[in-house]
Amino acid sequence: MNARRHGILLIAAAALLWSTGGIGIKAVAEPPLKVTFYRSLFAAIALMLFLPRQAWMTKRWSSNEAFIGSIISYAACLTTFVVATKWTTAANAIFLQYAGAIWVLLLSPLVVREPMRARDAIAIAVALAGMALFFVGKFESRGMAGNAMALLSSFFFAALILSLRREHHASQATVVWGNILTAVAVLPFVATNLRLAPISLVILVLLGIFQIGLAYFLFARGLEFVTATQASITGMLEPICNPMWVFLFLGERPSPFAIAGAIVVLTAIAWHTLTGGEPAYDSIPLD
Repeated sequence: MNARRHGILLIAAAALLWSTGGIGIKAVAEPPLKVTFYRSLFAAIALMLFLPRQAWMTKRWSSNEAFIGSIISYAACLTTFVVATKWTTAANAIFLQYAGAIWVLLLSPLVVREPMRARDAIAIAVALAGMALFFVGKFESRGMAGNAMALLSSFFFAALILSLRREHHASQATVVWGNILTAVAVLPFVATNLRLAPISLVILVLLGIFQIGLAYFLFARGLEFVTATQASITGMLEPICNPMWVFLFLGERPSPFAIAGAIVVLTAIAWHTLTGGEPAYDSIPLD
């Protein structure tokens, strides 16, 4: 397996883990900042236990400013997405966050010196059109504050992708310290009410370890081998897998439009992946 395909598989696995977030966040009857705090706390603990200490304690970033920007983008992305999911529908939150693929496409030439290609723009446009089919008749106007928060999350998500691509040597440190920053920043707002019901505790532990910790670890590793645009396109597996989990666990059948949308998105991802050449930069071998 070449490095590019290896990277795509890692990002696809991350997207599958991310896709469990909507149903998990909705299942926890707690305020959004409390969910954010515990999810990042458990993710940080898990990552510090399972990652080599030198991976997140040793300086690997090009500058302190770049690293600070990376962890702030990550913390803001985590927080705004949870708030958006609580304030609006999970479908709205996911769809609007993945508008970040557009910002990645536009900013990649400036931030990470990756050229904008026509096939990238076509794949993103087709994938976004396919995602829109999921929400025919379902994209609700209620929760406009949540929709705005999801759109804000898309900017931070794009900034995270670009910063991780630029600072790939520090990707593991970014994920660890980003979760620590999130938990520390949110703690003052939830410190007076930290009690959790047992079922909420279990769900948040699972979200922290797998849906956040493991997923972002895989995503960061995958970004070492593919362009930022390819990563954002492959990540679109997340919003099309979300209805699958809803169907499996809640019995809600996807509409014909949703099925058609899944086919369109998968086709766009497959076309972009299979027709793309090797990246124009050197791949970084796994440790």
